[in-house]
Amino acid sequence: MTATTTPLDFEATSRFLDGETRLHYHEAGTGPALVLLHGSGPGVSGWSNFRGNFPVFAGHFRTVVMDMPGFGRSERPPLDRAYPRVAADHVVRLMDGLGIDKAHVLGNSMGGYVAFELALAHPARVDRLVGMGPGGLAANFVGPDPSEGARRLSDFMMAPSKEAMEAWVDTMVANKKVVDDALIEERLANALAPGALESAMAIFMSLGQYPEEVPLYARVEHIEAPTLITWGRDDRMLPAEGALFGYRQMPNAELHLFSKCGHWAQVERKDDFERLVIEFLTR
Repeated sequence: MTATTTPLDFEATSRFLDGETRLHYHEAGTGPALVLLHGSGPGVSGWSNFRGNFPVFAGHFRTVVMDMPGFGRSERPPLDRAYPRVAADHVVRLMDGLGIDKAHVLGNSMGGYVAFELALAHPARVDRLVGMGPGGLAANFVGPDPSEGARRLSDFMMAPSKEAMEAWVDTMVANKKVVDDALIEERLANALAPGALESAMAIFMSLGQYPEEVPLYARVEHIEAPTLITWGRDDRMLPAEGALFGYRQMPNAELHLFSKCGHWAQVERKDDFERLVIEFLTR
């Protein structure tokens, strides 16, 4: 199995879907469709989250890297429900706009939350599902709540600075060698772009404004799509112990824990993560 590893250019793969809420995405590759959904950390976008994995997945799939609504270059829609449900509907809108009837969906953190809500609300649109440290699935019964990563995220949102960004990113990884000053500066610049903090704050607040009567981890028993759940054993944002309850409810799921890995498995365990995902999606 040979993967494409040539870096893909940002502008050459950049696309927009117009509409009431304009959506930005990157696209490359041919074959079965794979939609990648990023997390919600400060300064995030589809490109910042998955640019290293994008060319590898594009060697096997028609790969769409979405800026989720309210992040990157995508506009923020009205939030009349909790963000993951709103965003899931916009993933379907993007798929419709691209002529994709059914896709594999891979979501990281908040993107995992959105991917699972998508599989629940629109099961016919999801082929196989991958959650990488997915938000909403984690039932944190044994660790501190909020987690260390969540506290550092809140600290940055309340008083953004390079030091606060460094402290938050530190909780994302187990191996600090994968983080350099260029990454910090890029994420900081993106987070401080006009409107970015306000959009992120509104997205996080929607989770409290429209609480779910039944948490996601108690609803995933209804997801029938074959599902791969991956987690970093040393995740300080969503501790890996929280994965077990939700995973046990799912009728067709597998769980893989990466050792020496935090919340960013796609970076810290890049080759292993890509191999595992590709093997799962091409069975």
